[in-house]
Amino acid sequence: MTTFQTALYPIAALLITTGAQAQDSPKAVASPPATAVGKIGAADVTVKYSSPAVKGRSIWGGLVPYGQVWRAGANEATTIEFSKPVKVEGKDLPAGKYSFFVVPSEQEWKIIFNKTANQWGAFKYEEKTDALRAAVKPRPLATPSERLTYEVQPSGLVLRWEKMELPISIK
Repeated sequence: MTTFQTALYPIAALLITTGAQAQDSPKAVASPPATAVGKIGAADVTVKYSSPAVKGRSIWGGLVPYGQVWRAGANEATTIEFSKPVKVEGKDLPAGKYSFFVVPSEQEWKIIFNKTANQWGAFKYEEKTDALRAAVKPRPLATPSERLTYEVQPSGLVLRWEKMELPISIK
């Protein structure tokens, strides 16, 4: 080995090691998975979703168009599981796991609990497999929410993102 090759060997080893470490470093996930859990009456409730960020974008009527079915999160469709039967906005919903979709508009949103729980986005959503649909009124948030979040409360479920929240009555 020449003196030049000997001098380069430690530098090459360092570059290879640094490259391997960079590949092993976890990447920041744009829409990390999240879970909200709680009780509504006697029912255990679990919401699983991916939580996108606003990132300076216009969300309602922009990134999420009005009048179209939206997966209520990012990536896979949001799922909601109830351990016992519940009443959503006064309508009966059996215990089980459902995909959750919304159709936002400026004044009133449709909420949808679909029997096909595991699906990617809303690409294969079919209305014929809906278990329940109801109308809900969104309201402005006092403090904007950068990330999409769900909260299970004793009175129901609340979706919050950007400048809006959607309270859903569940008993």
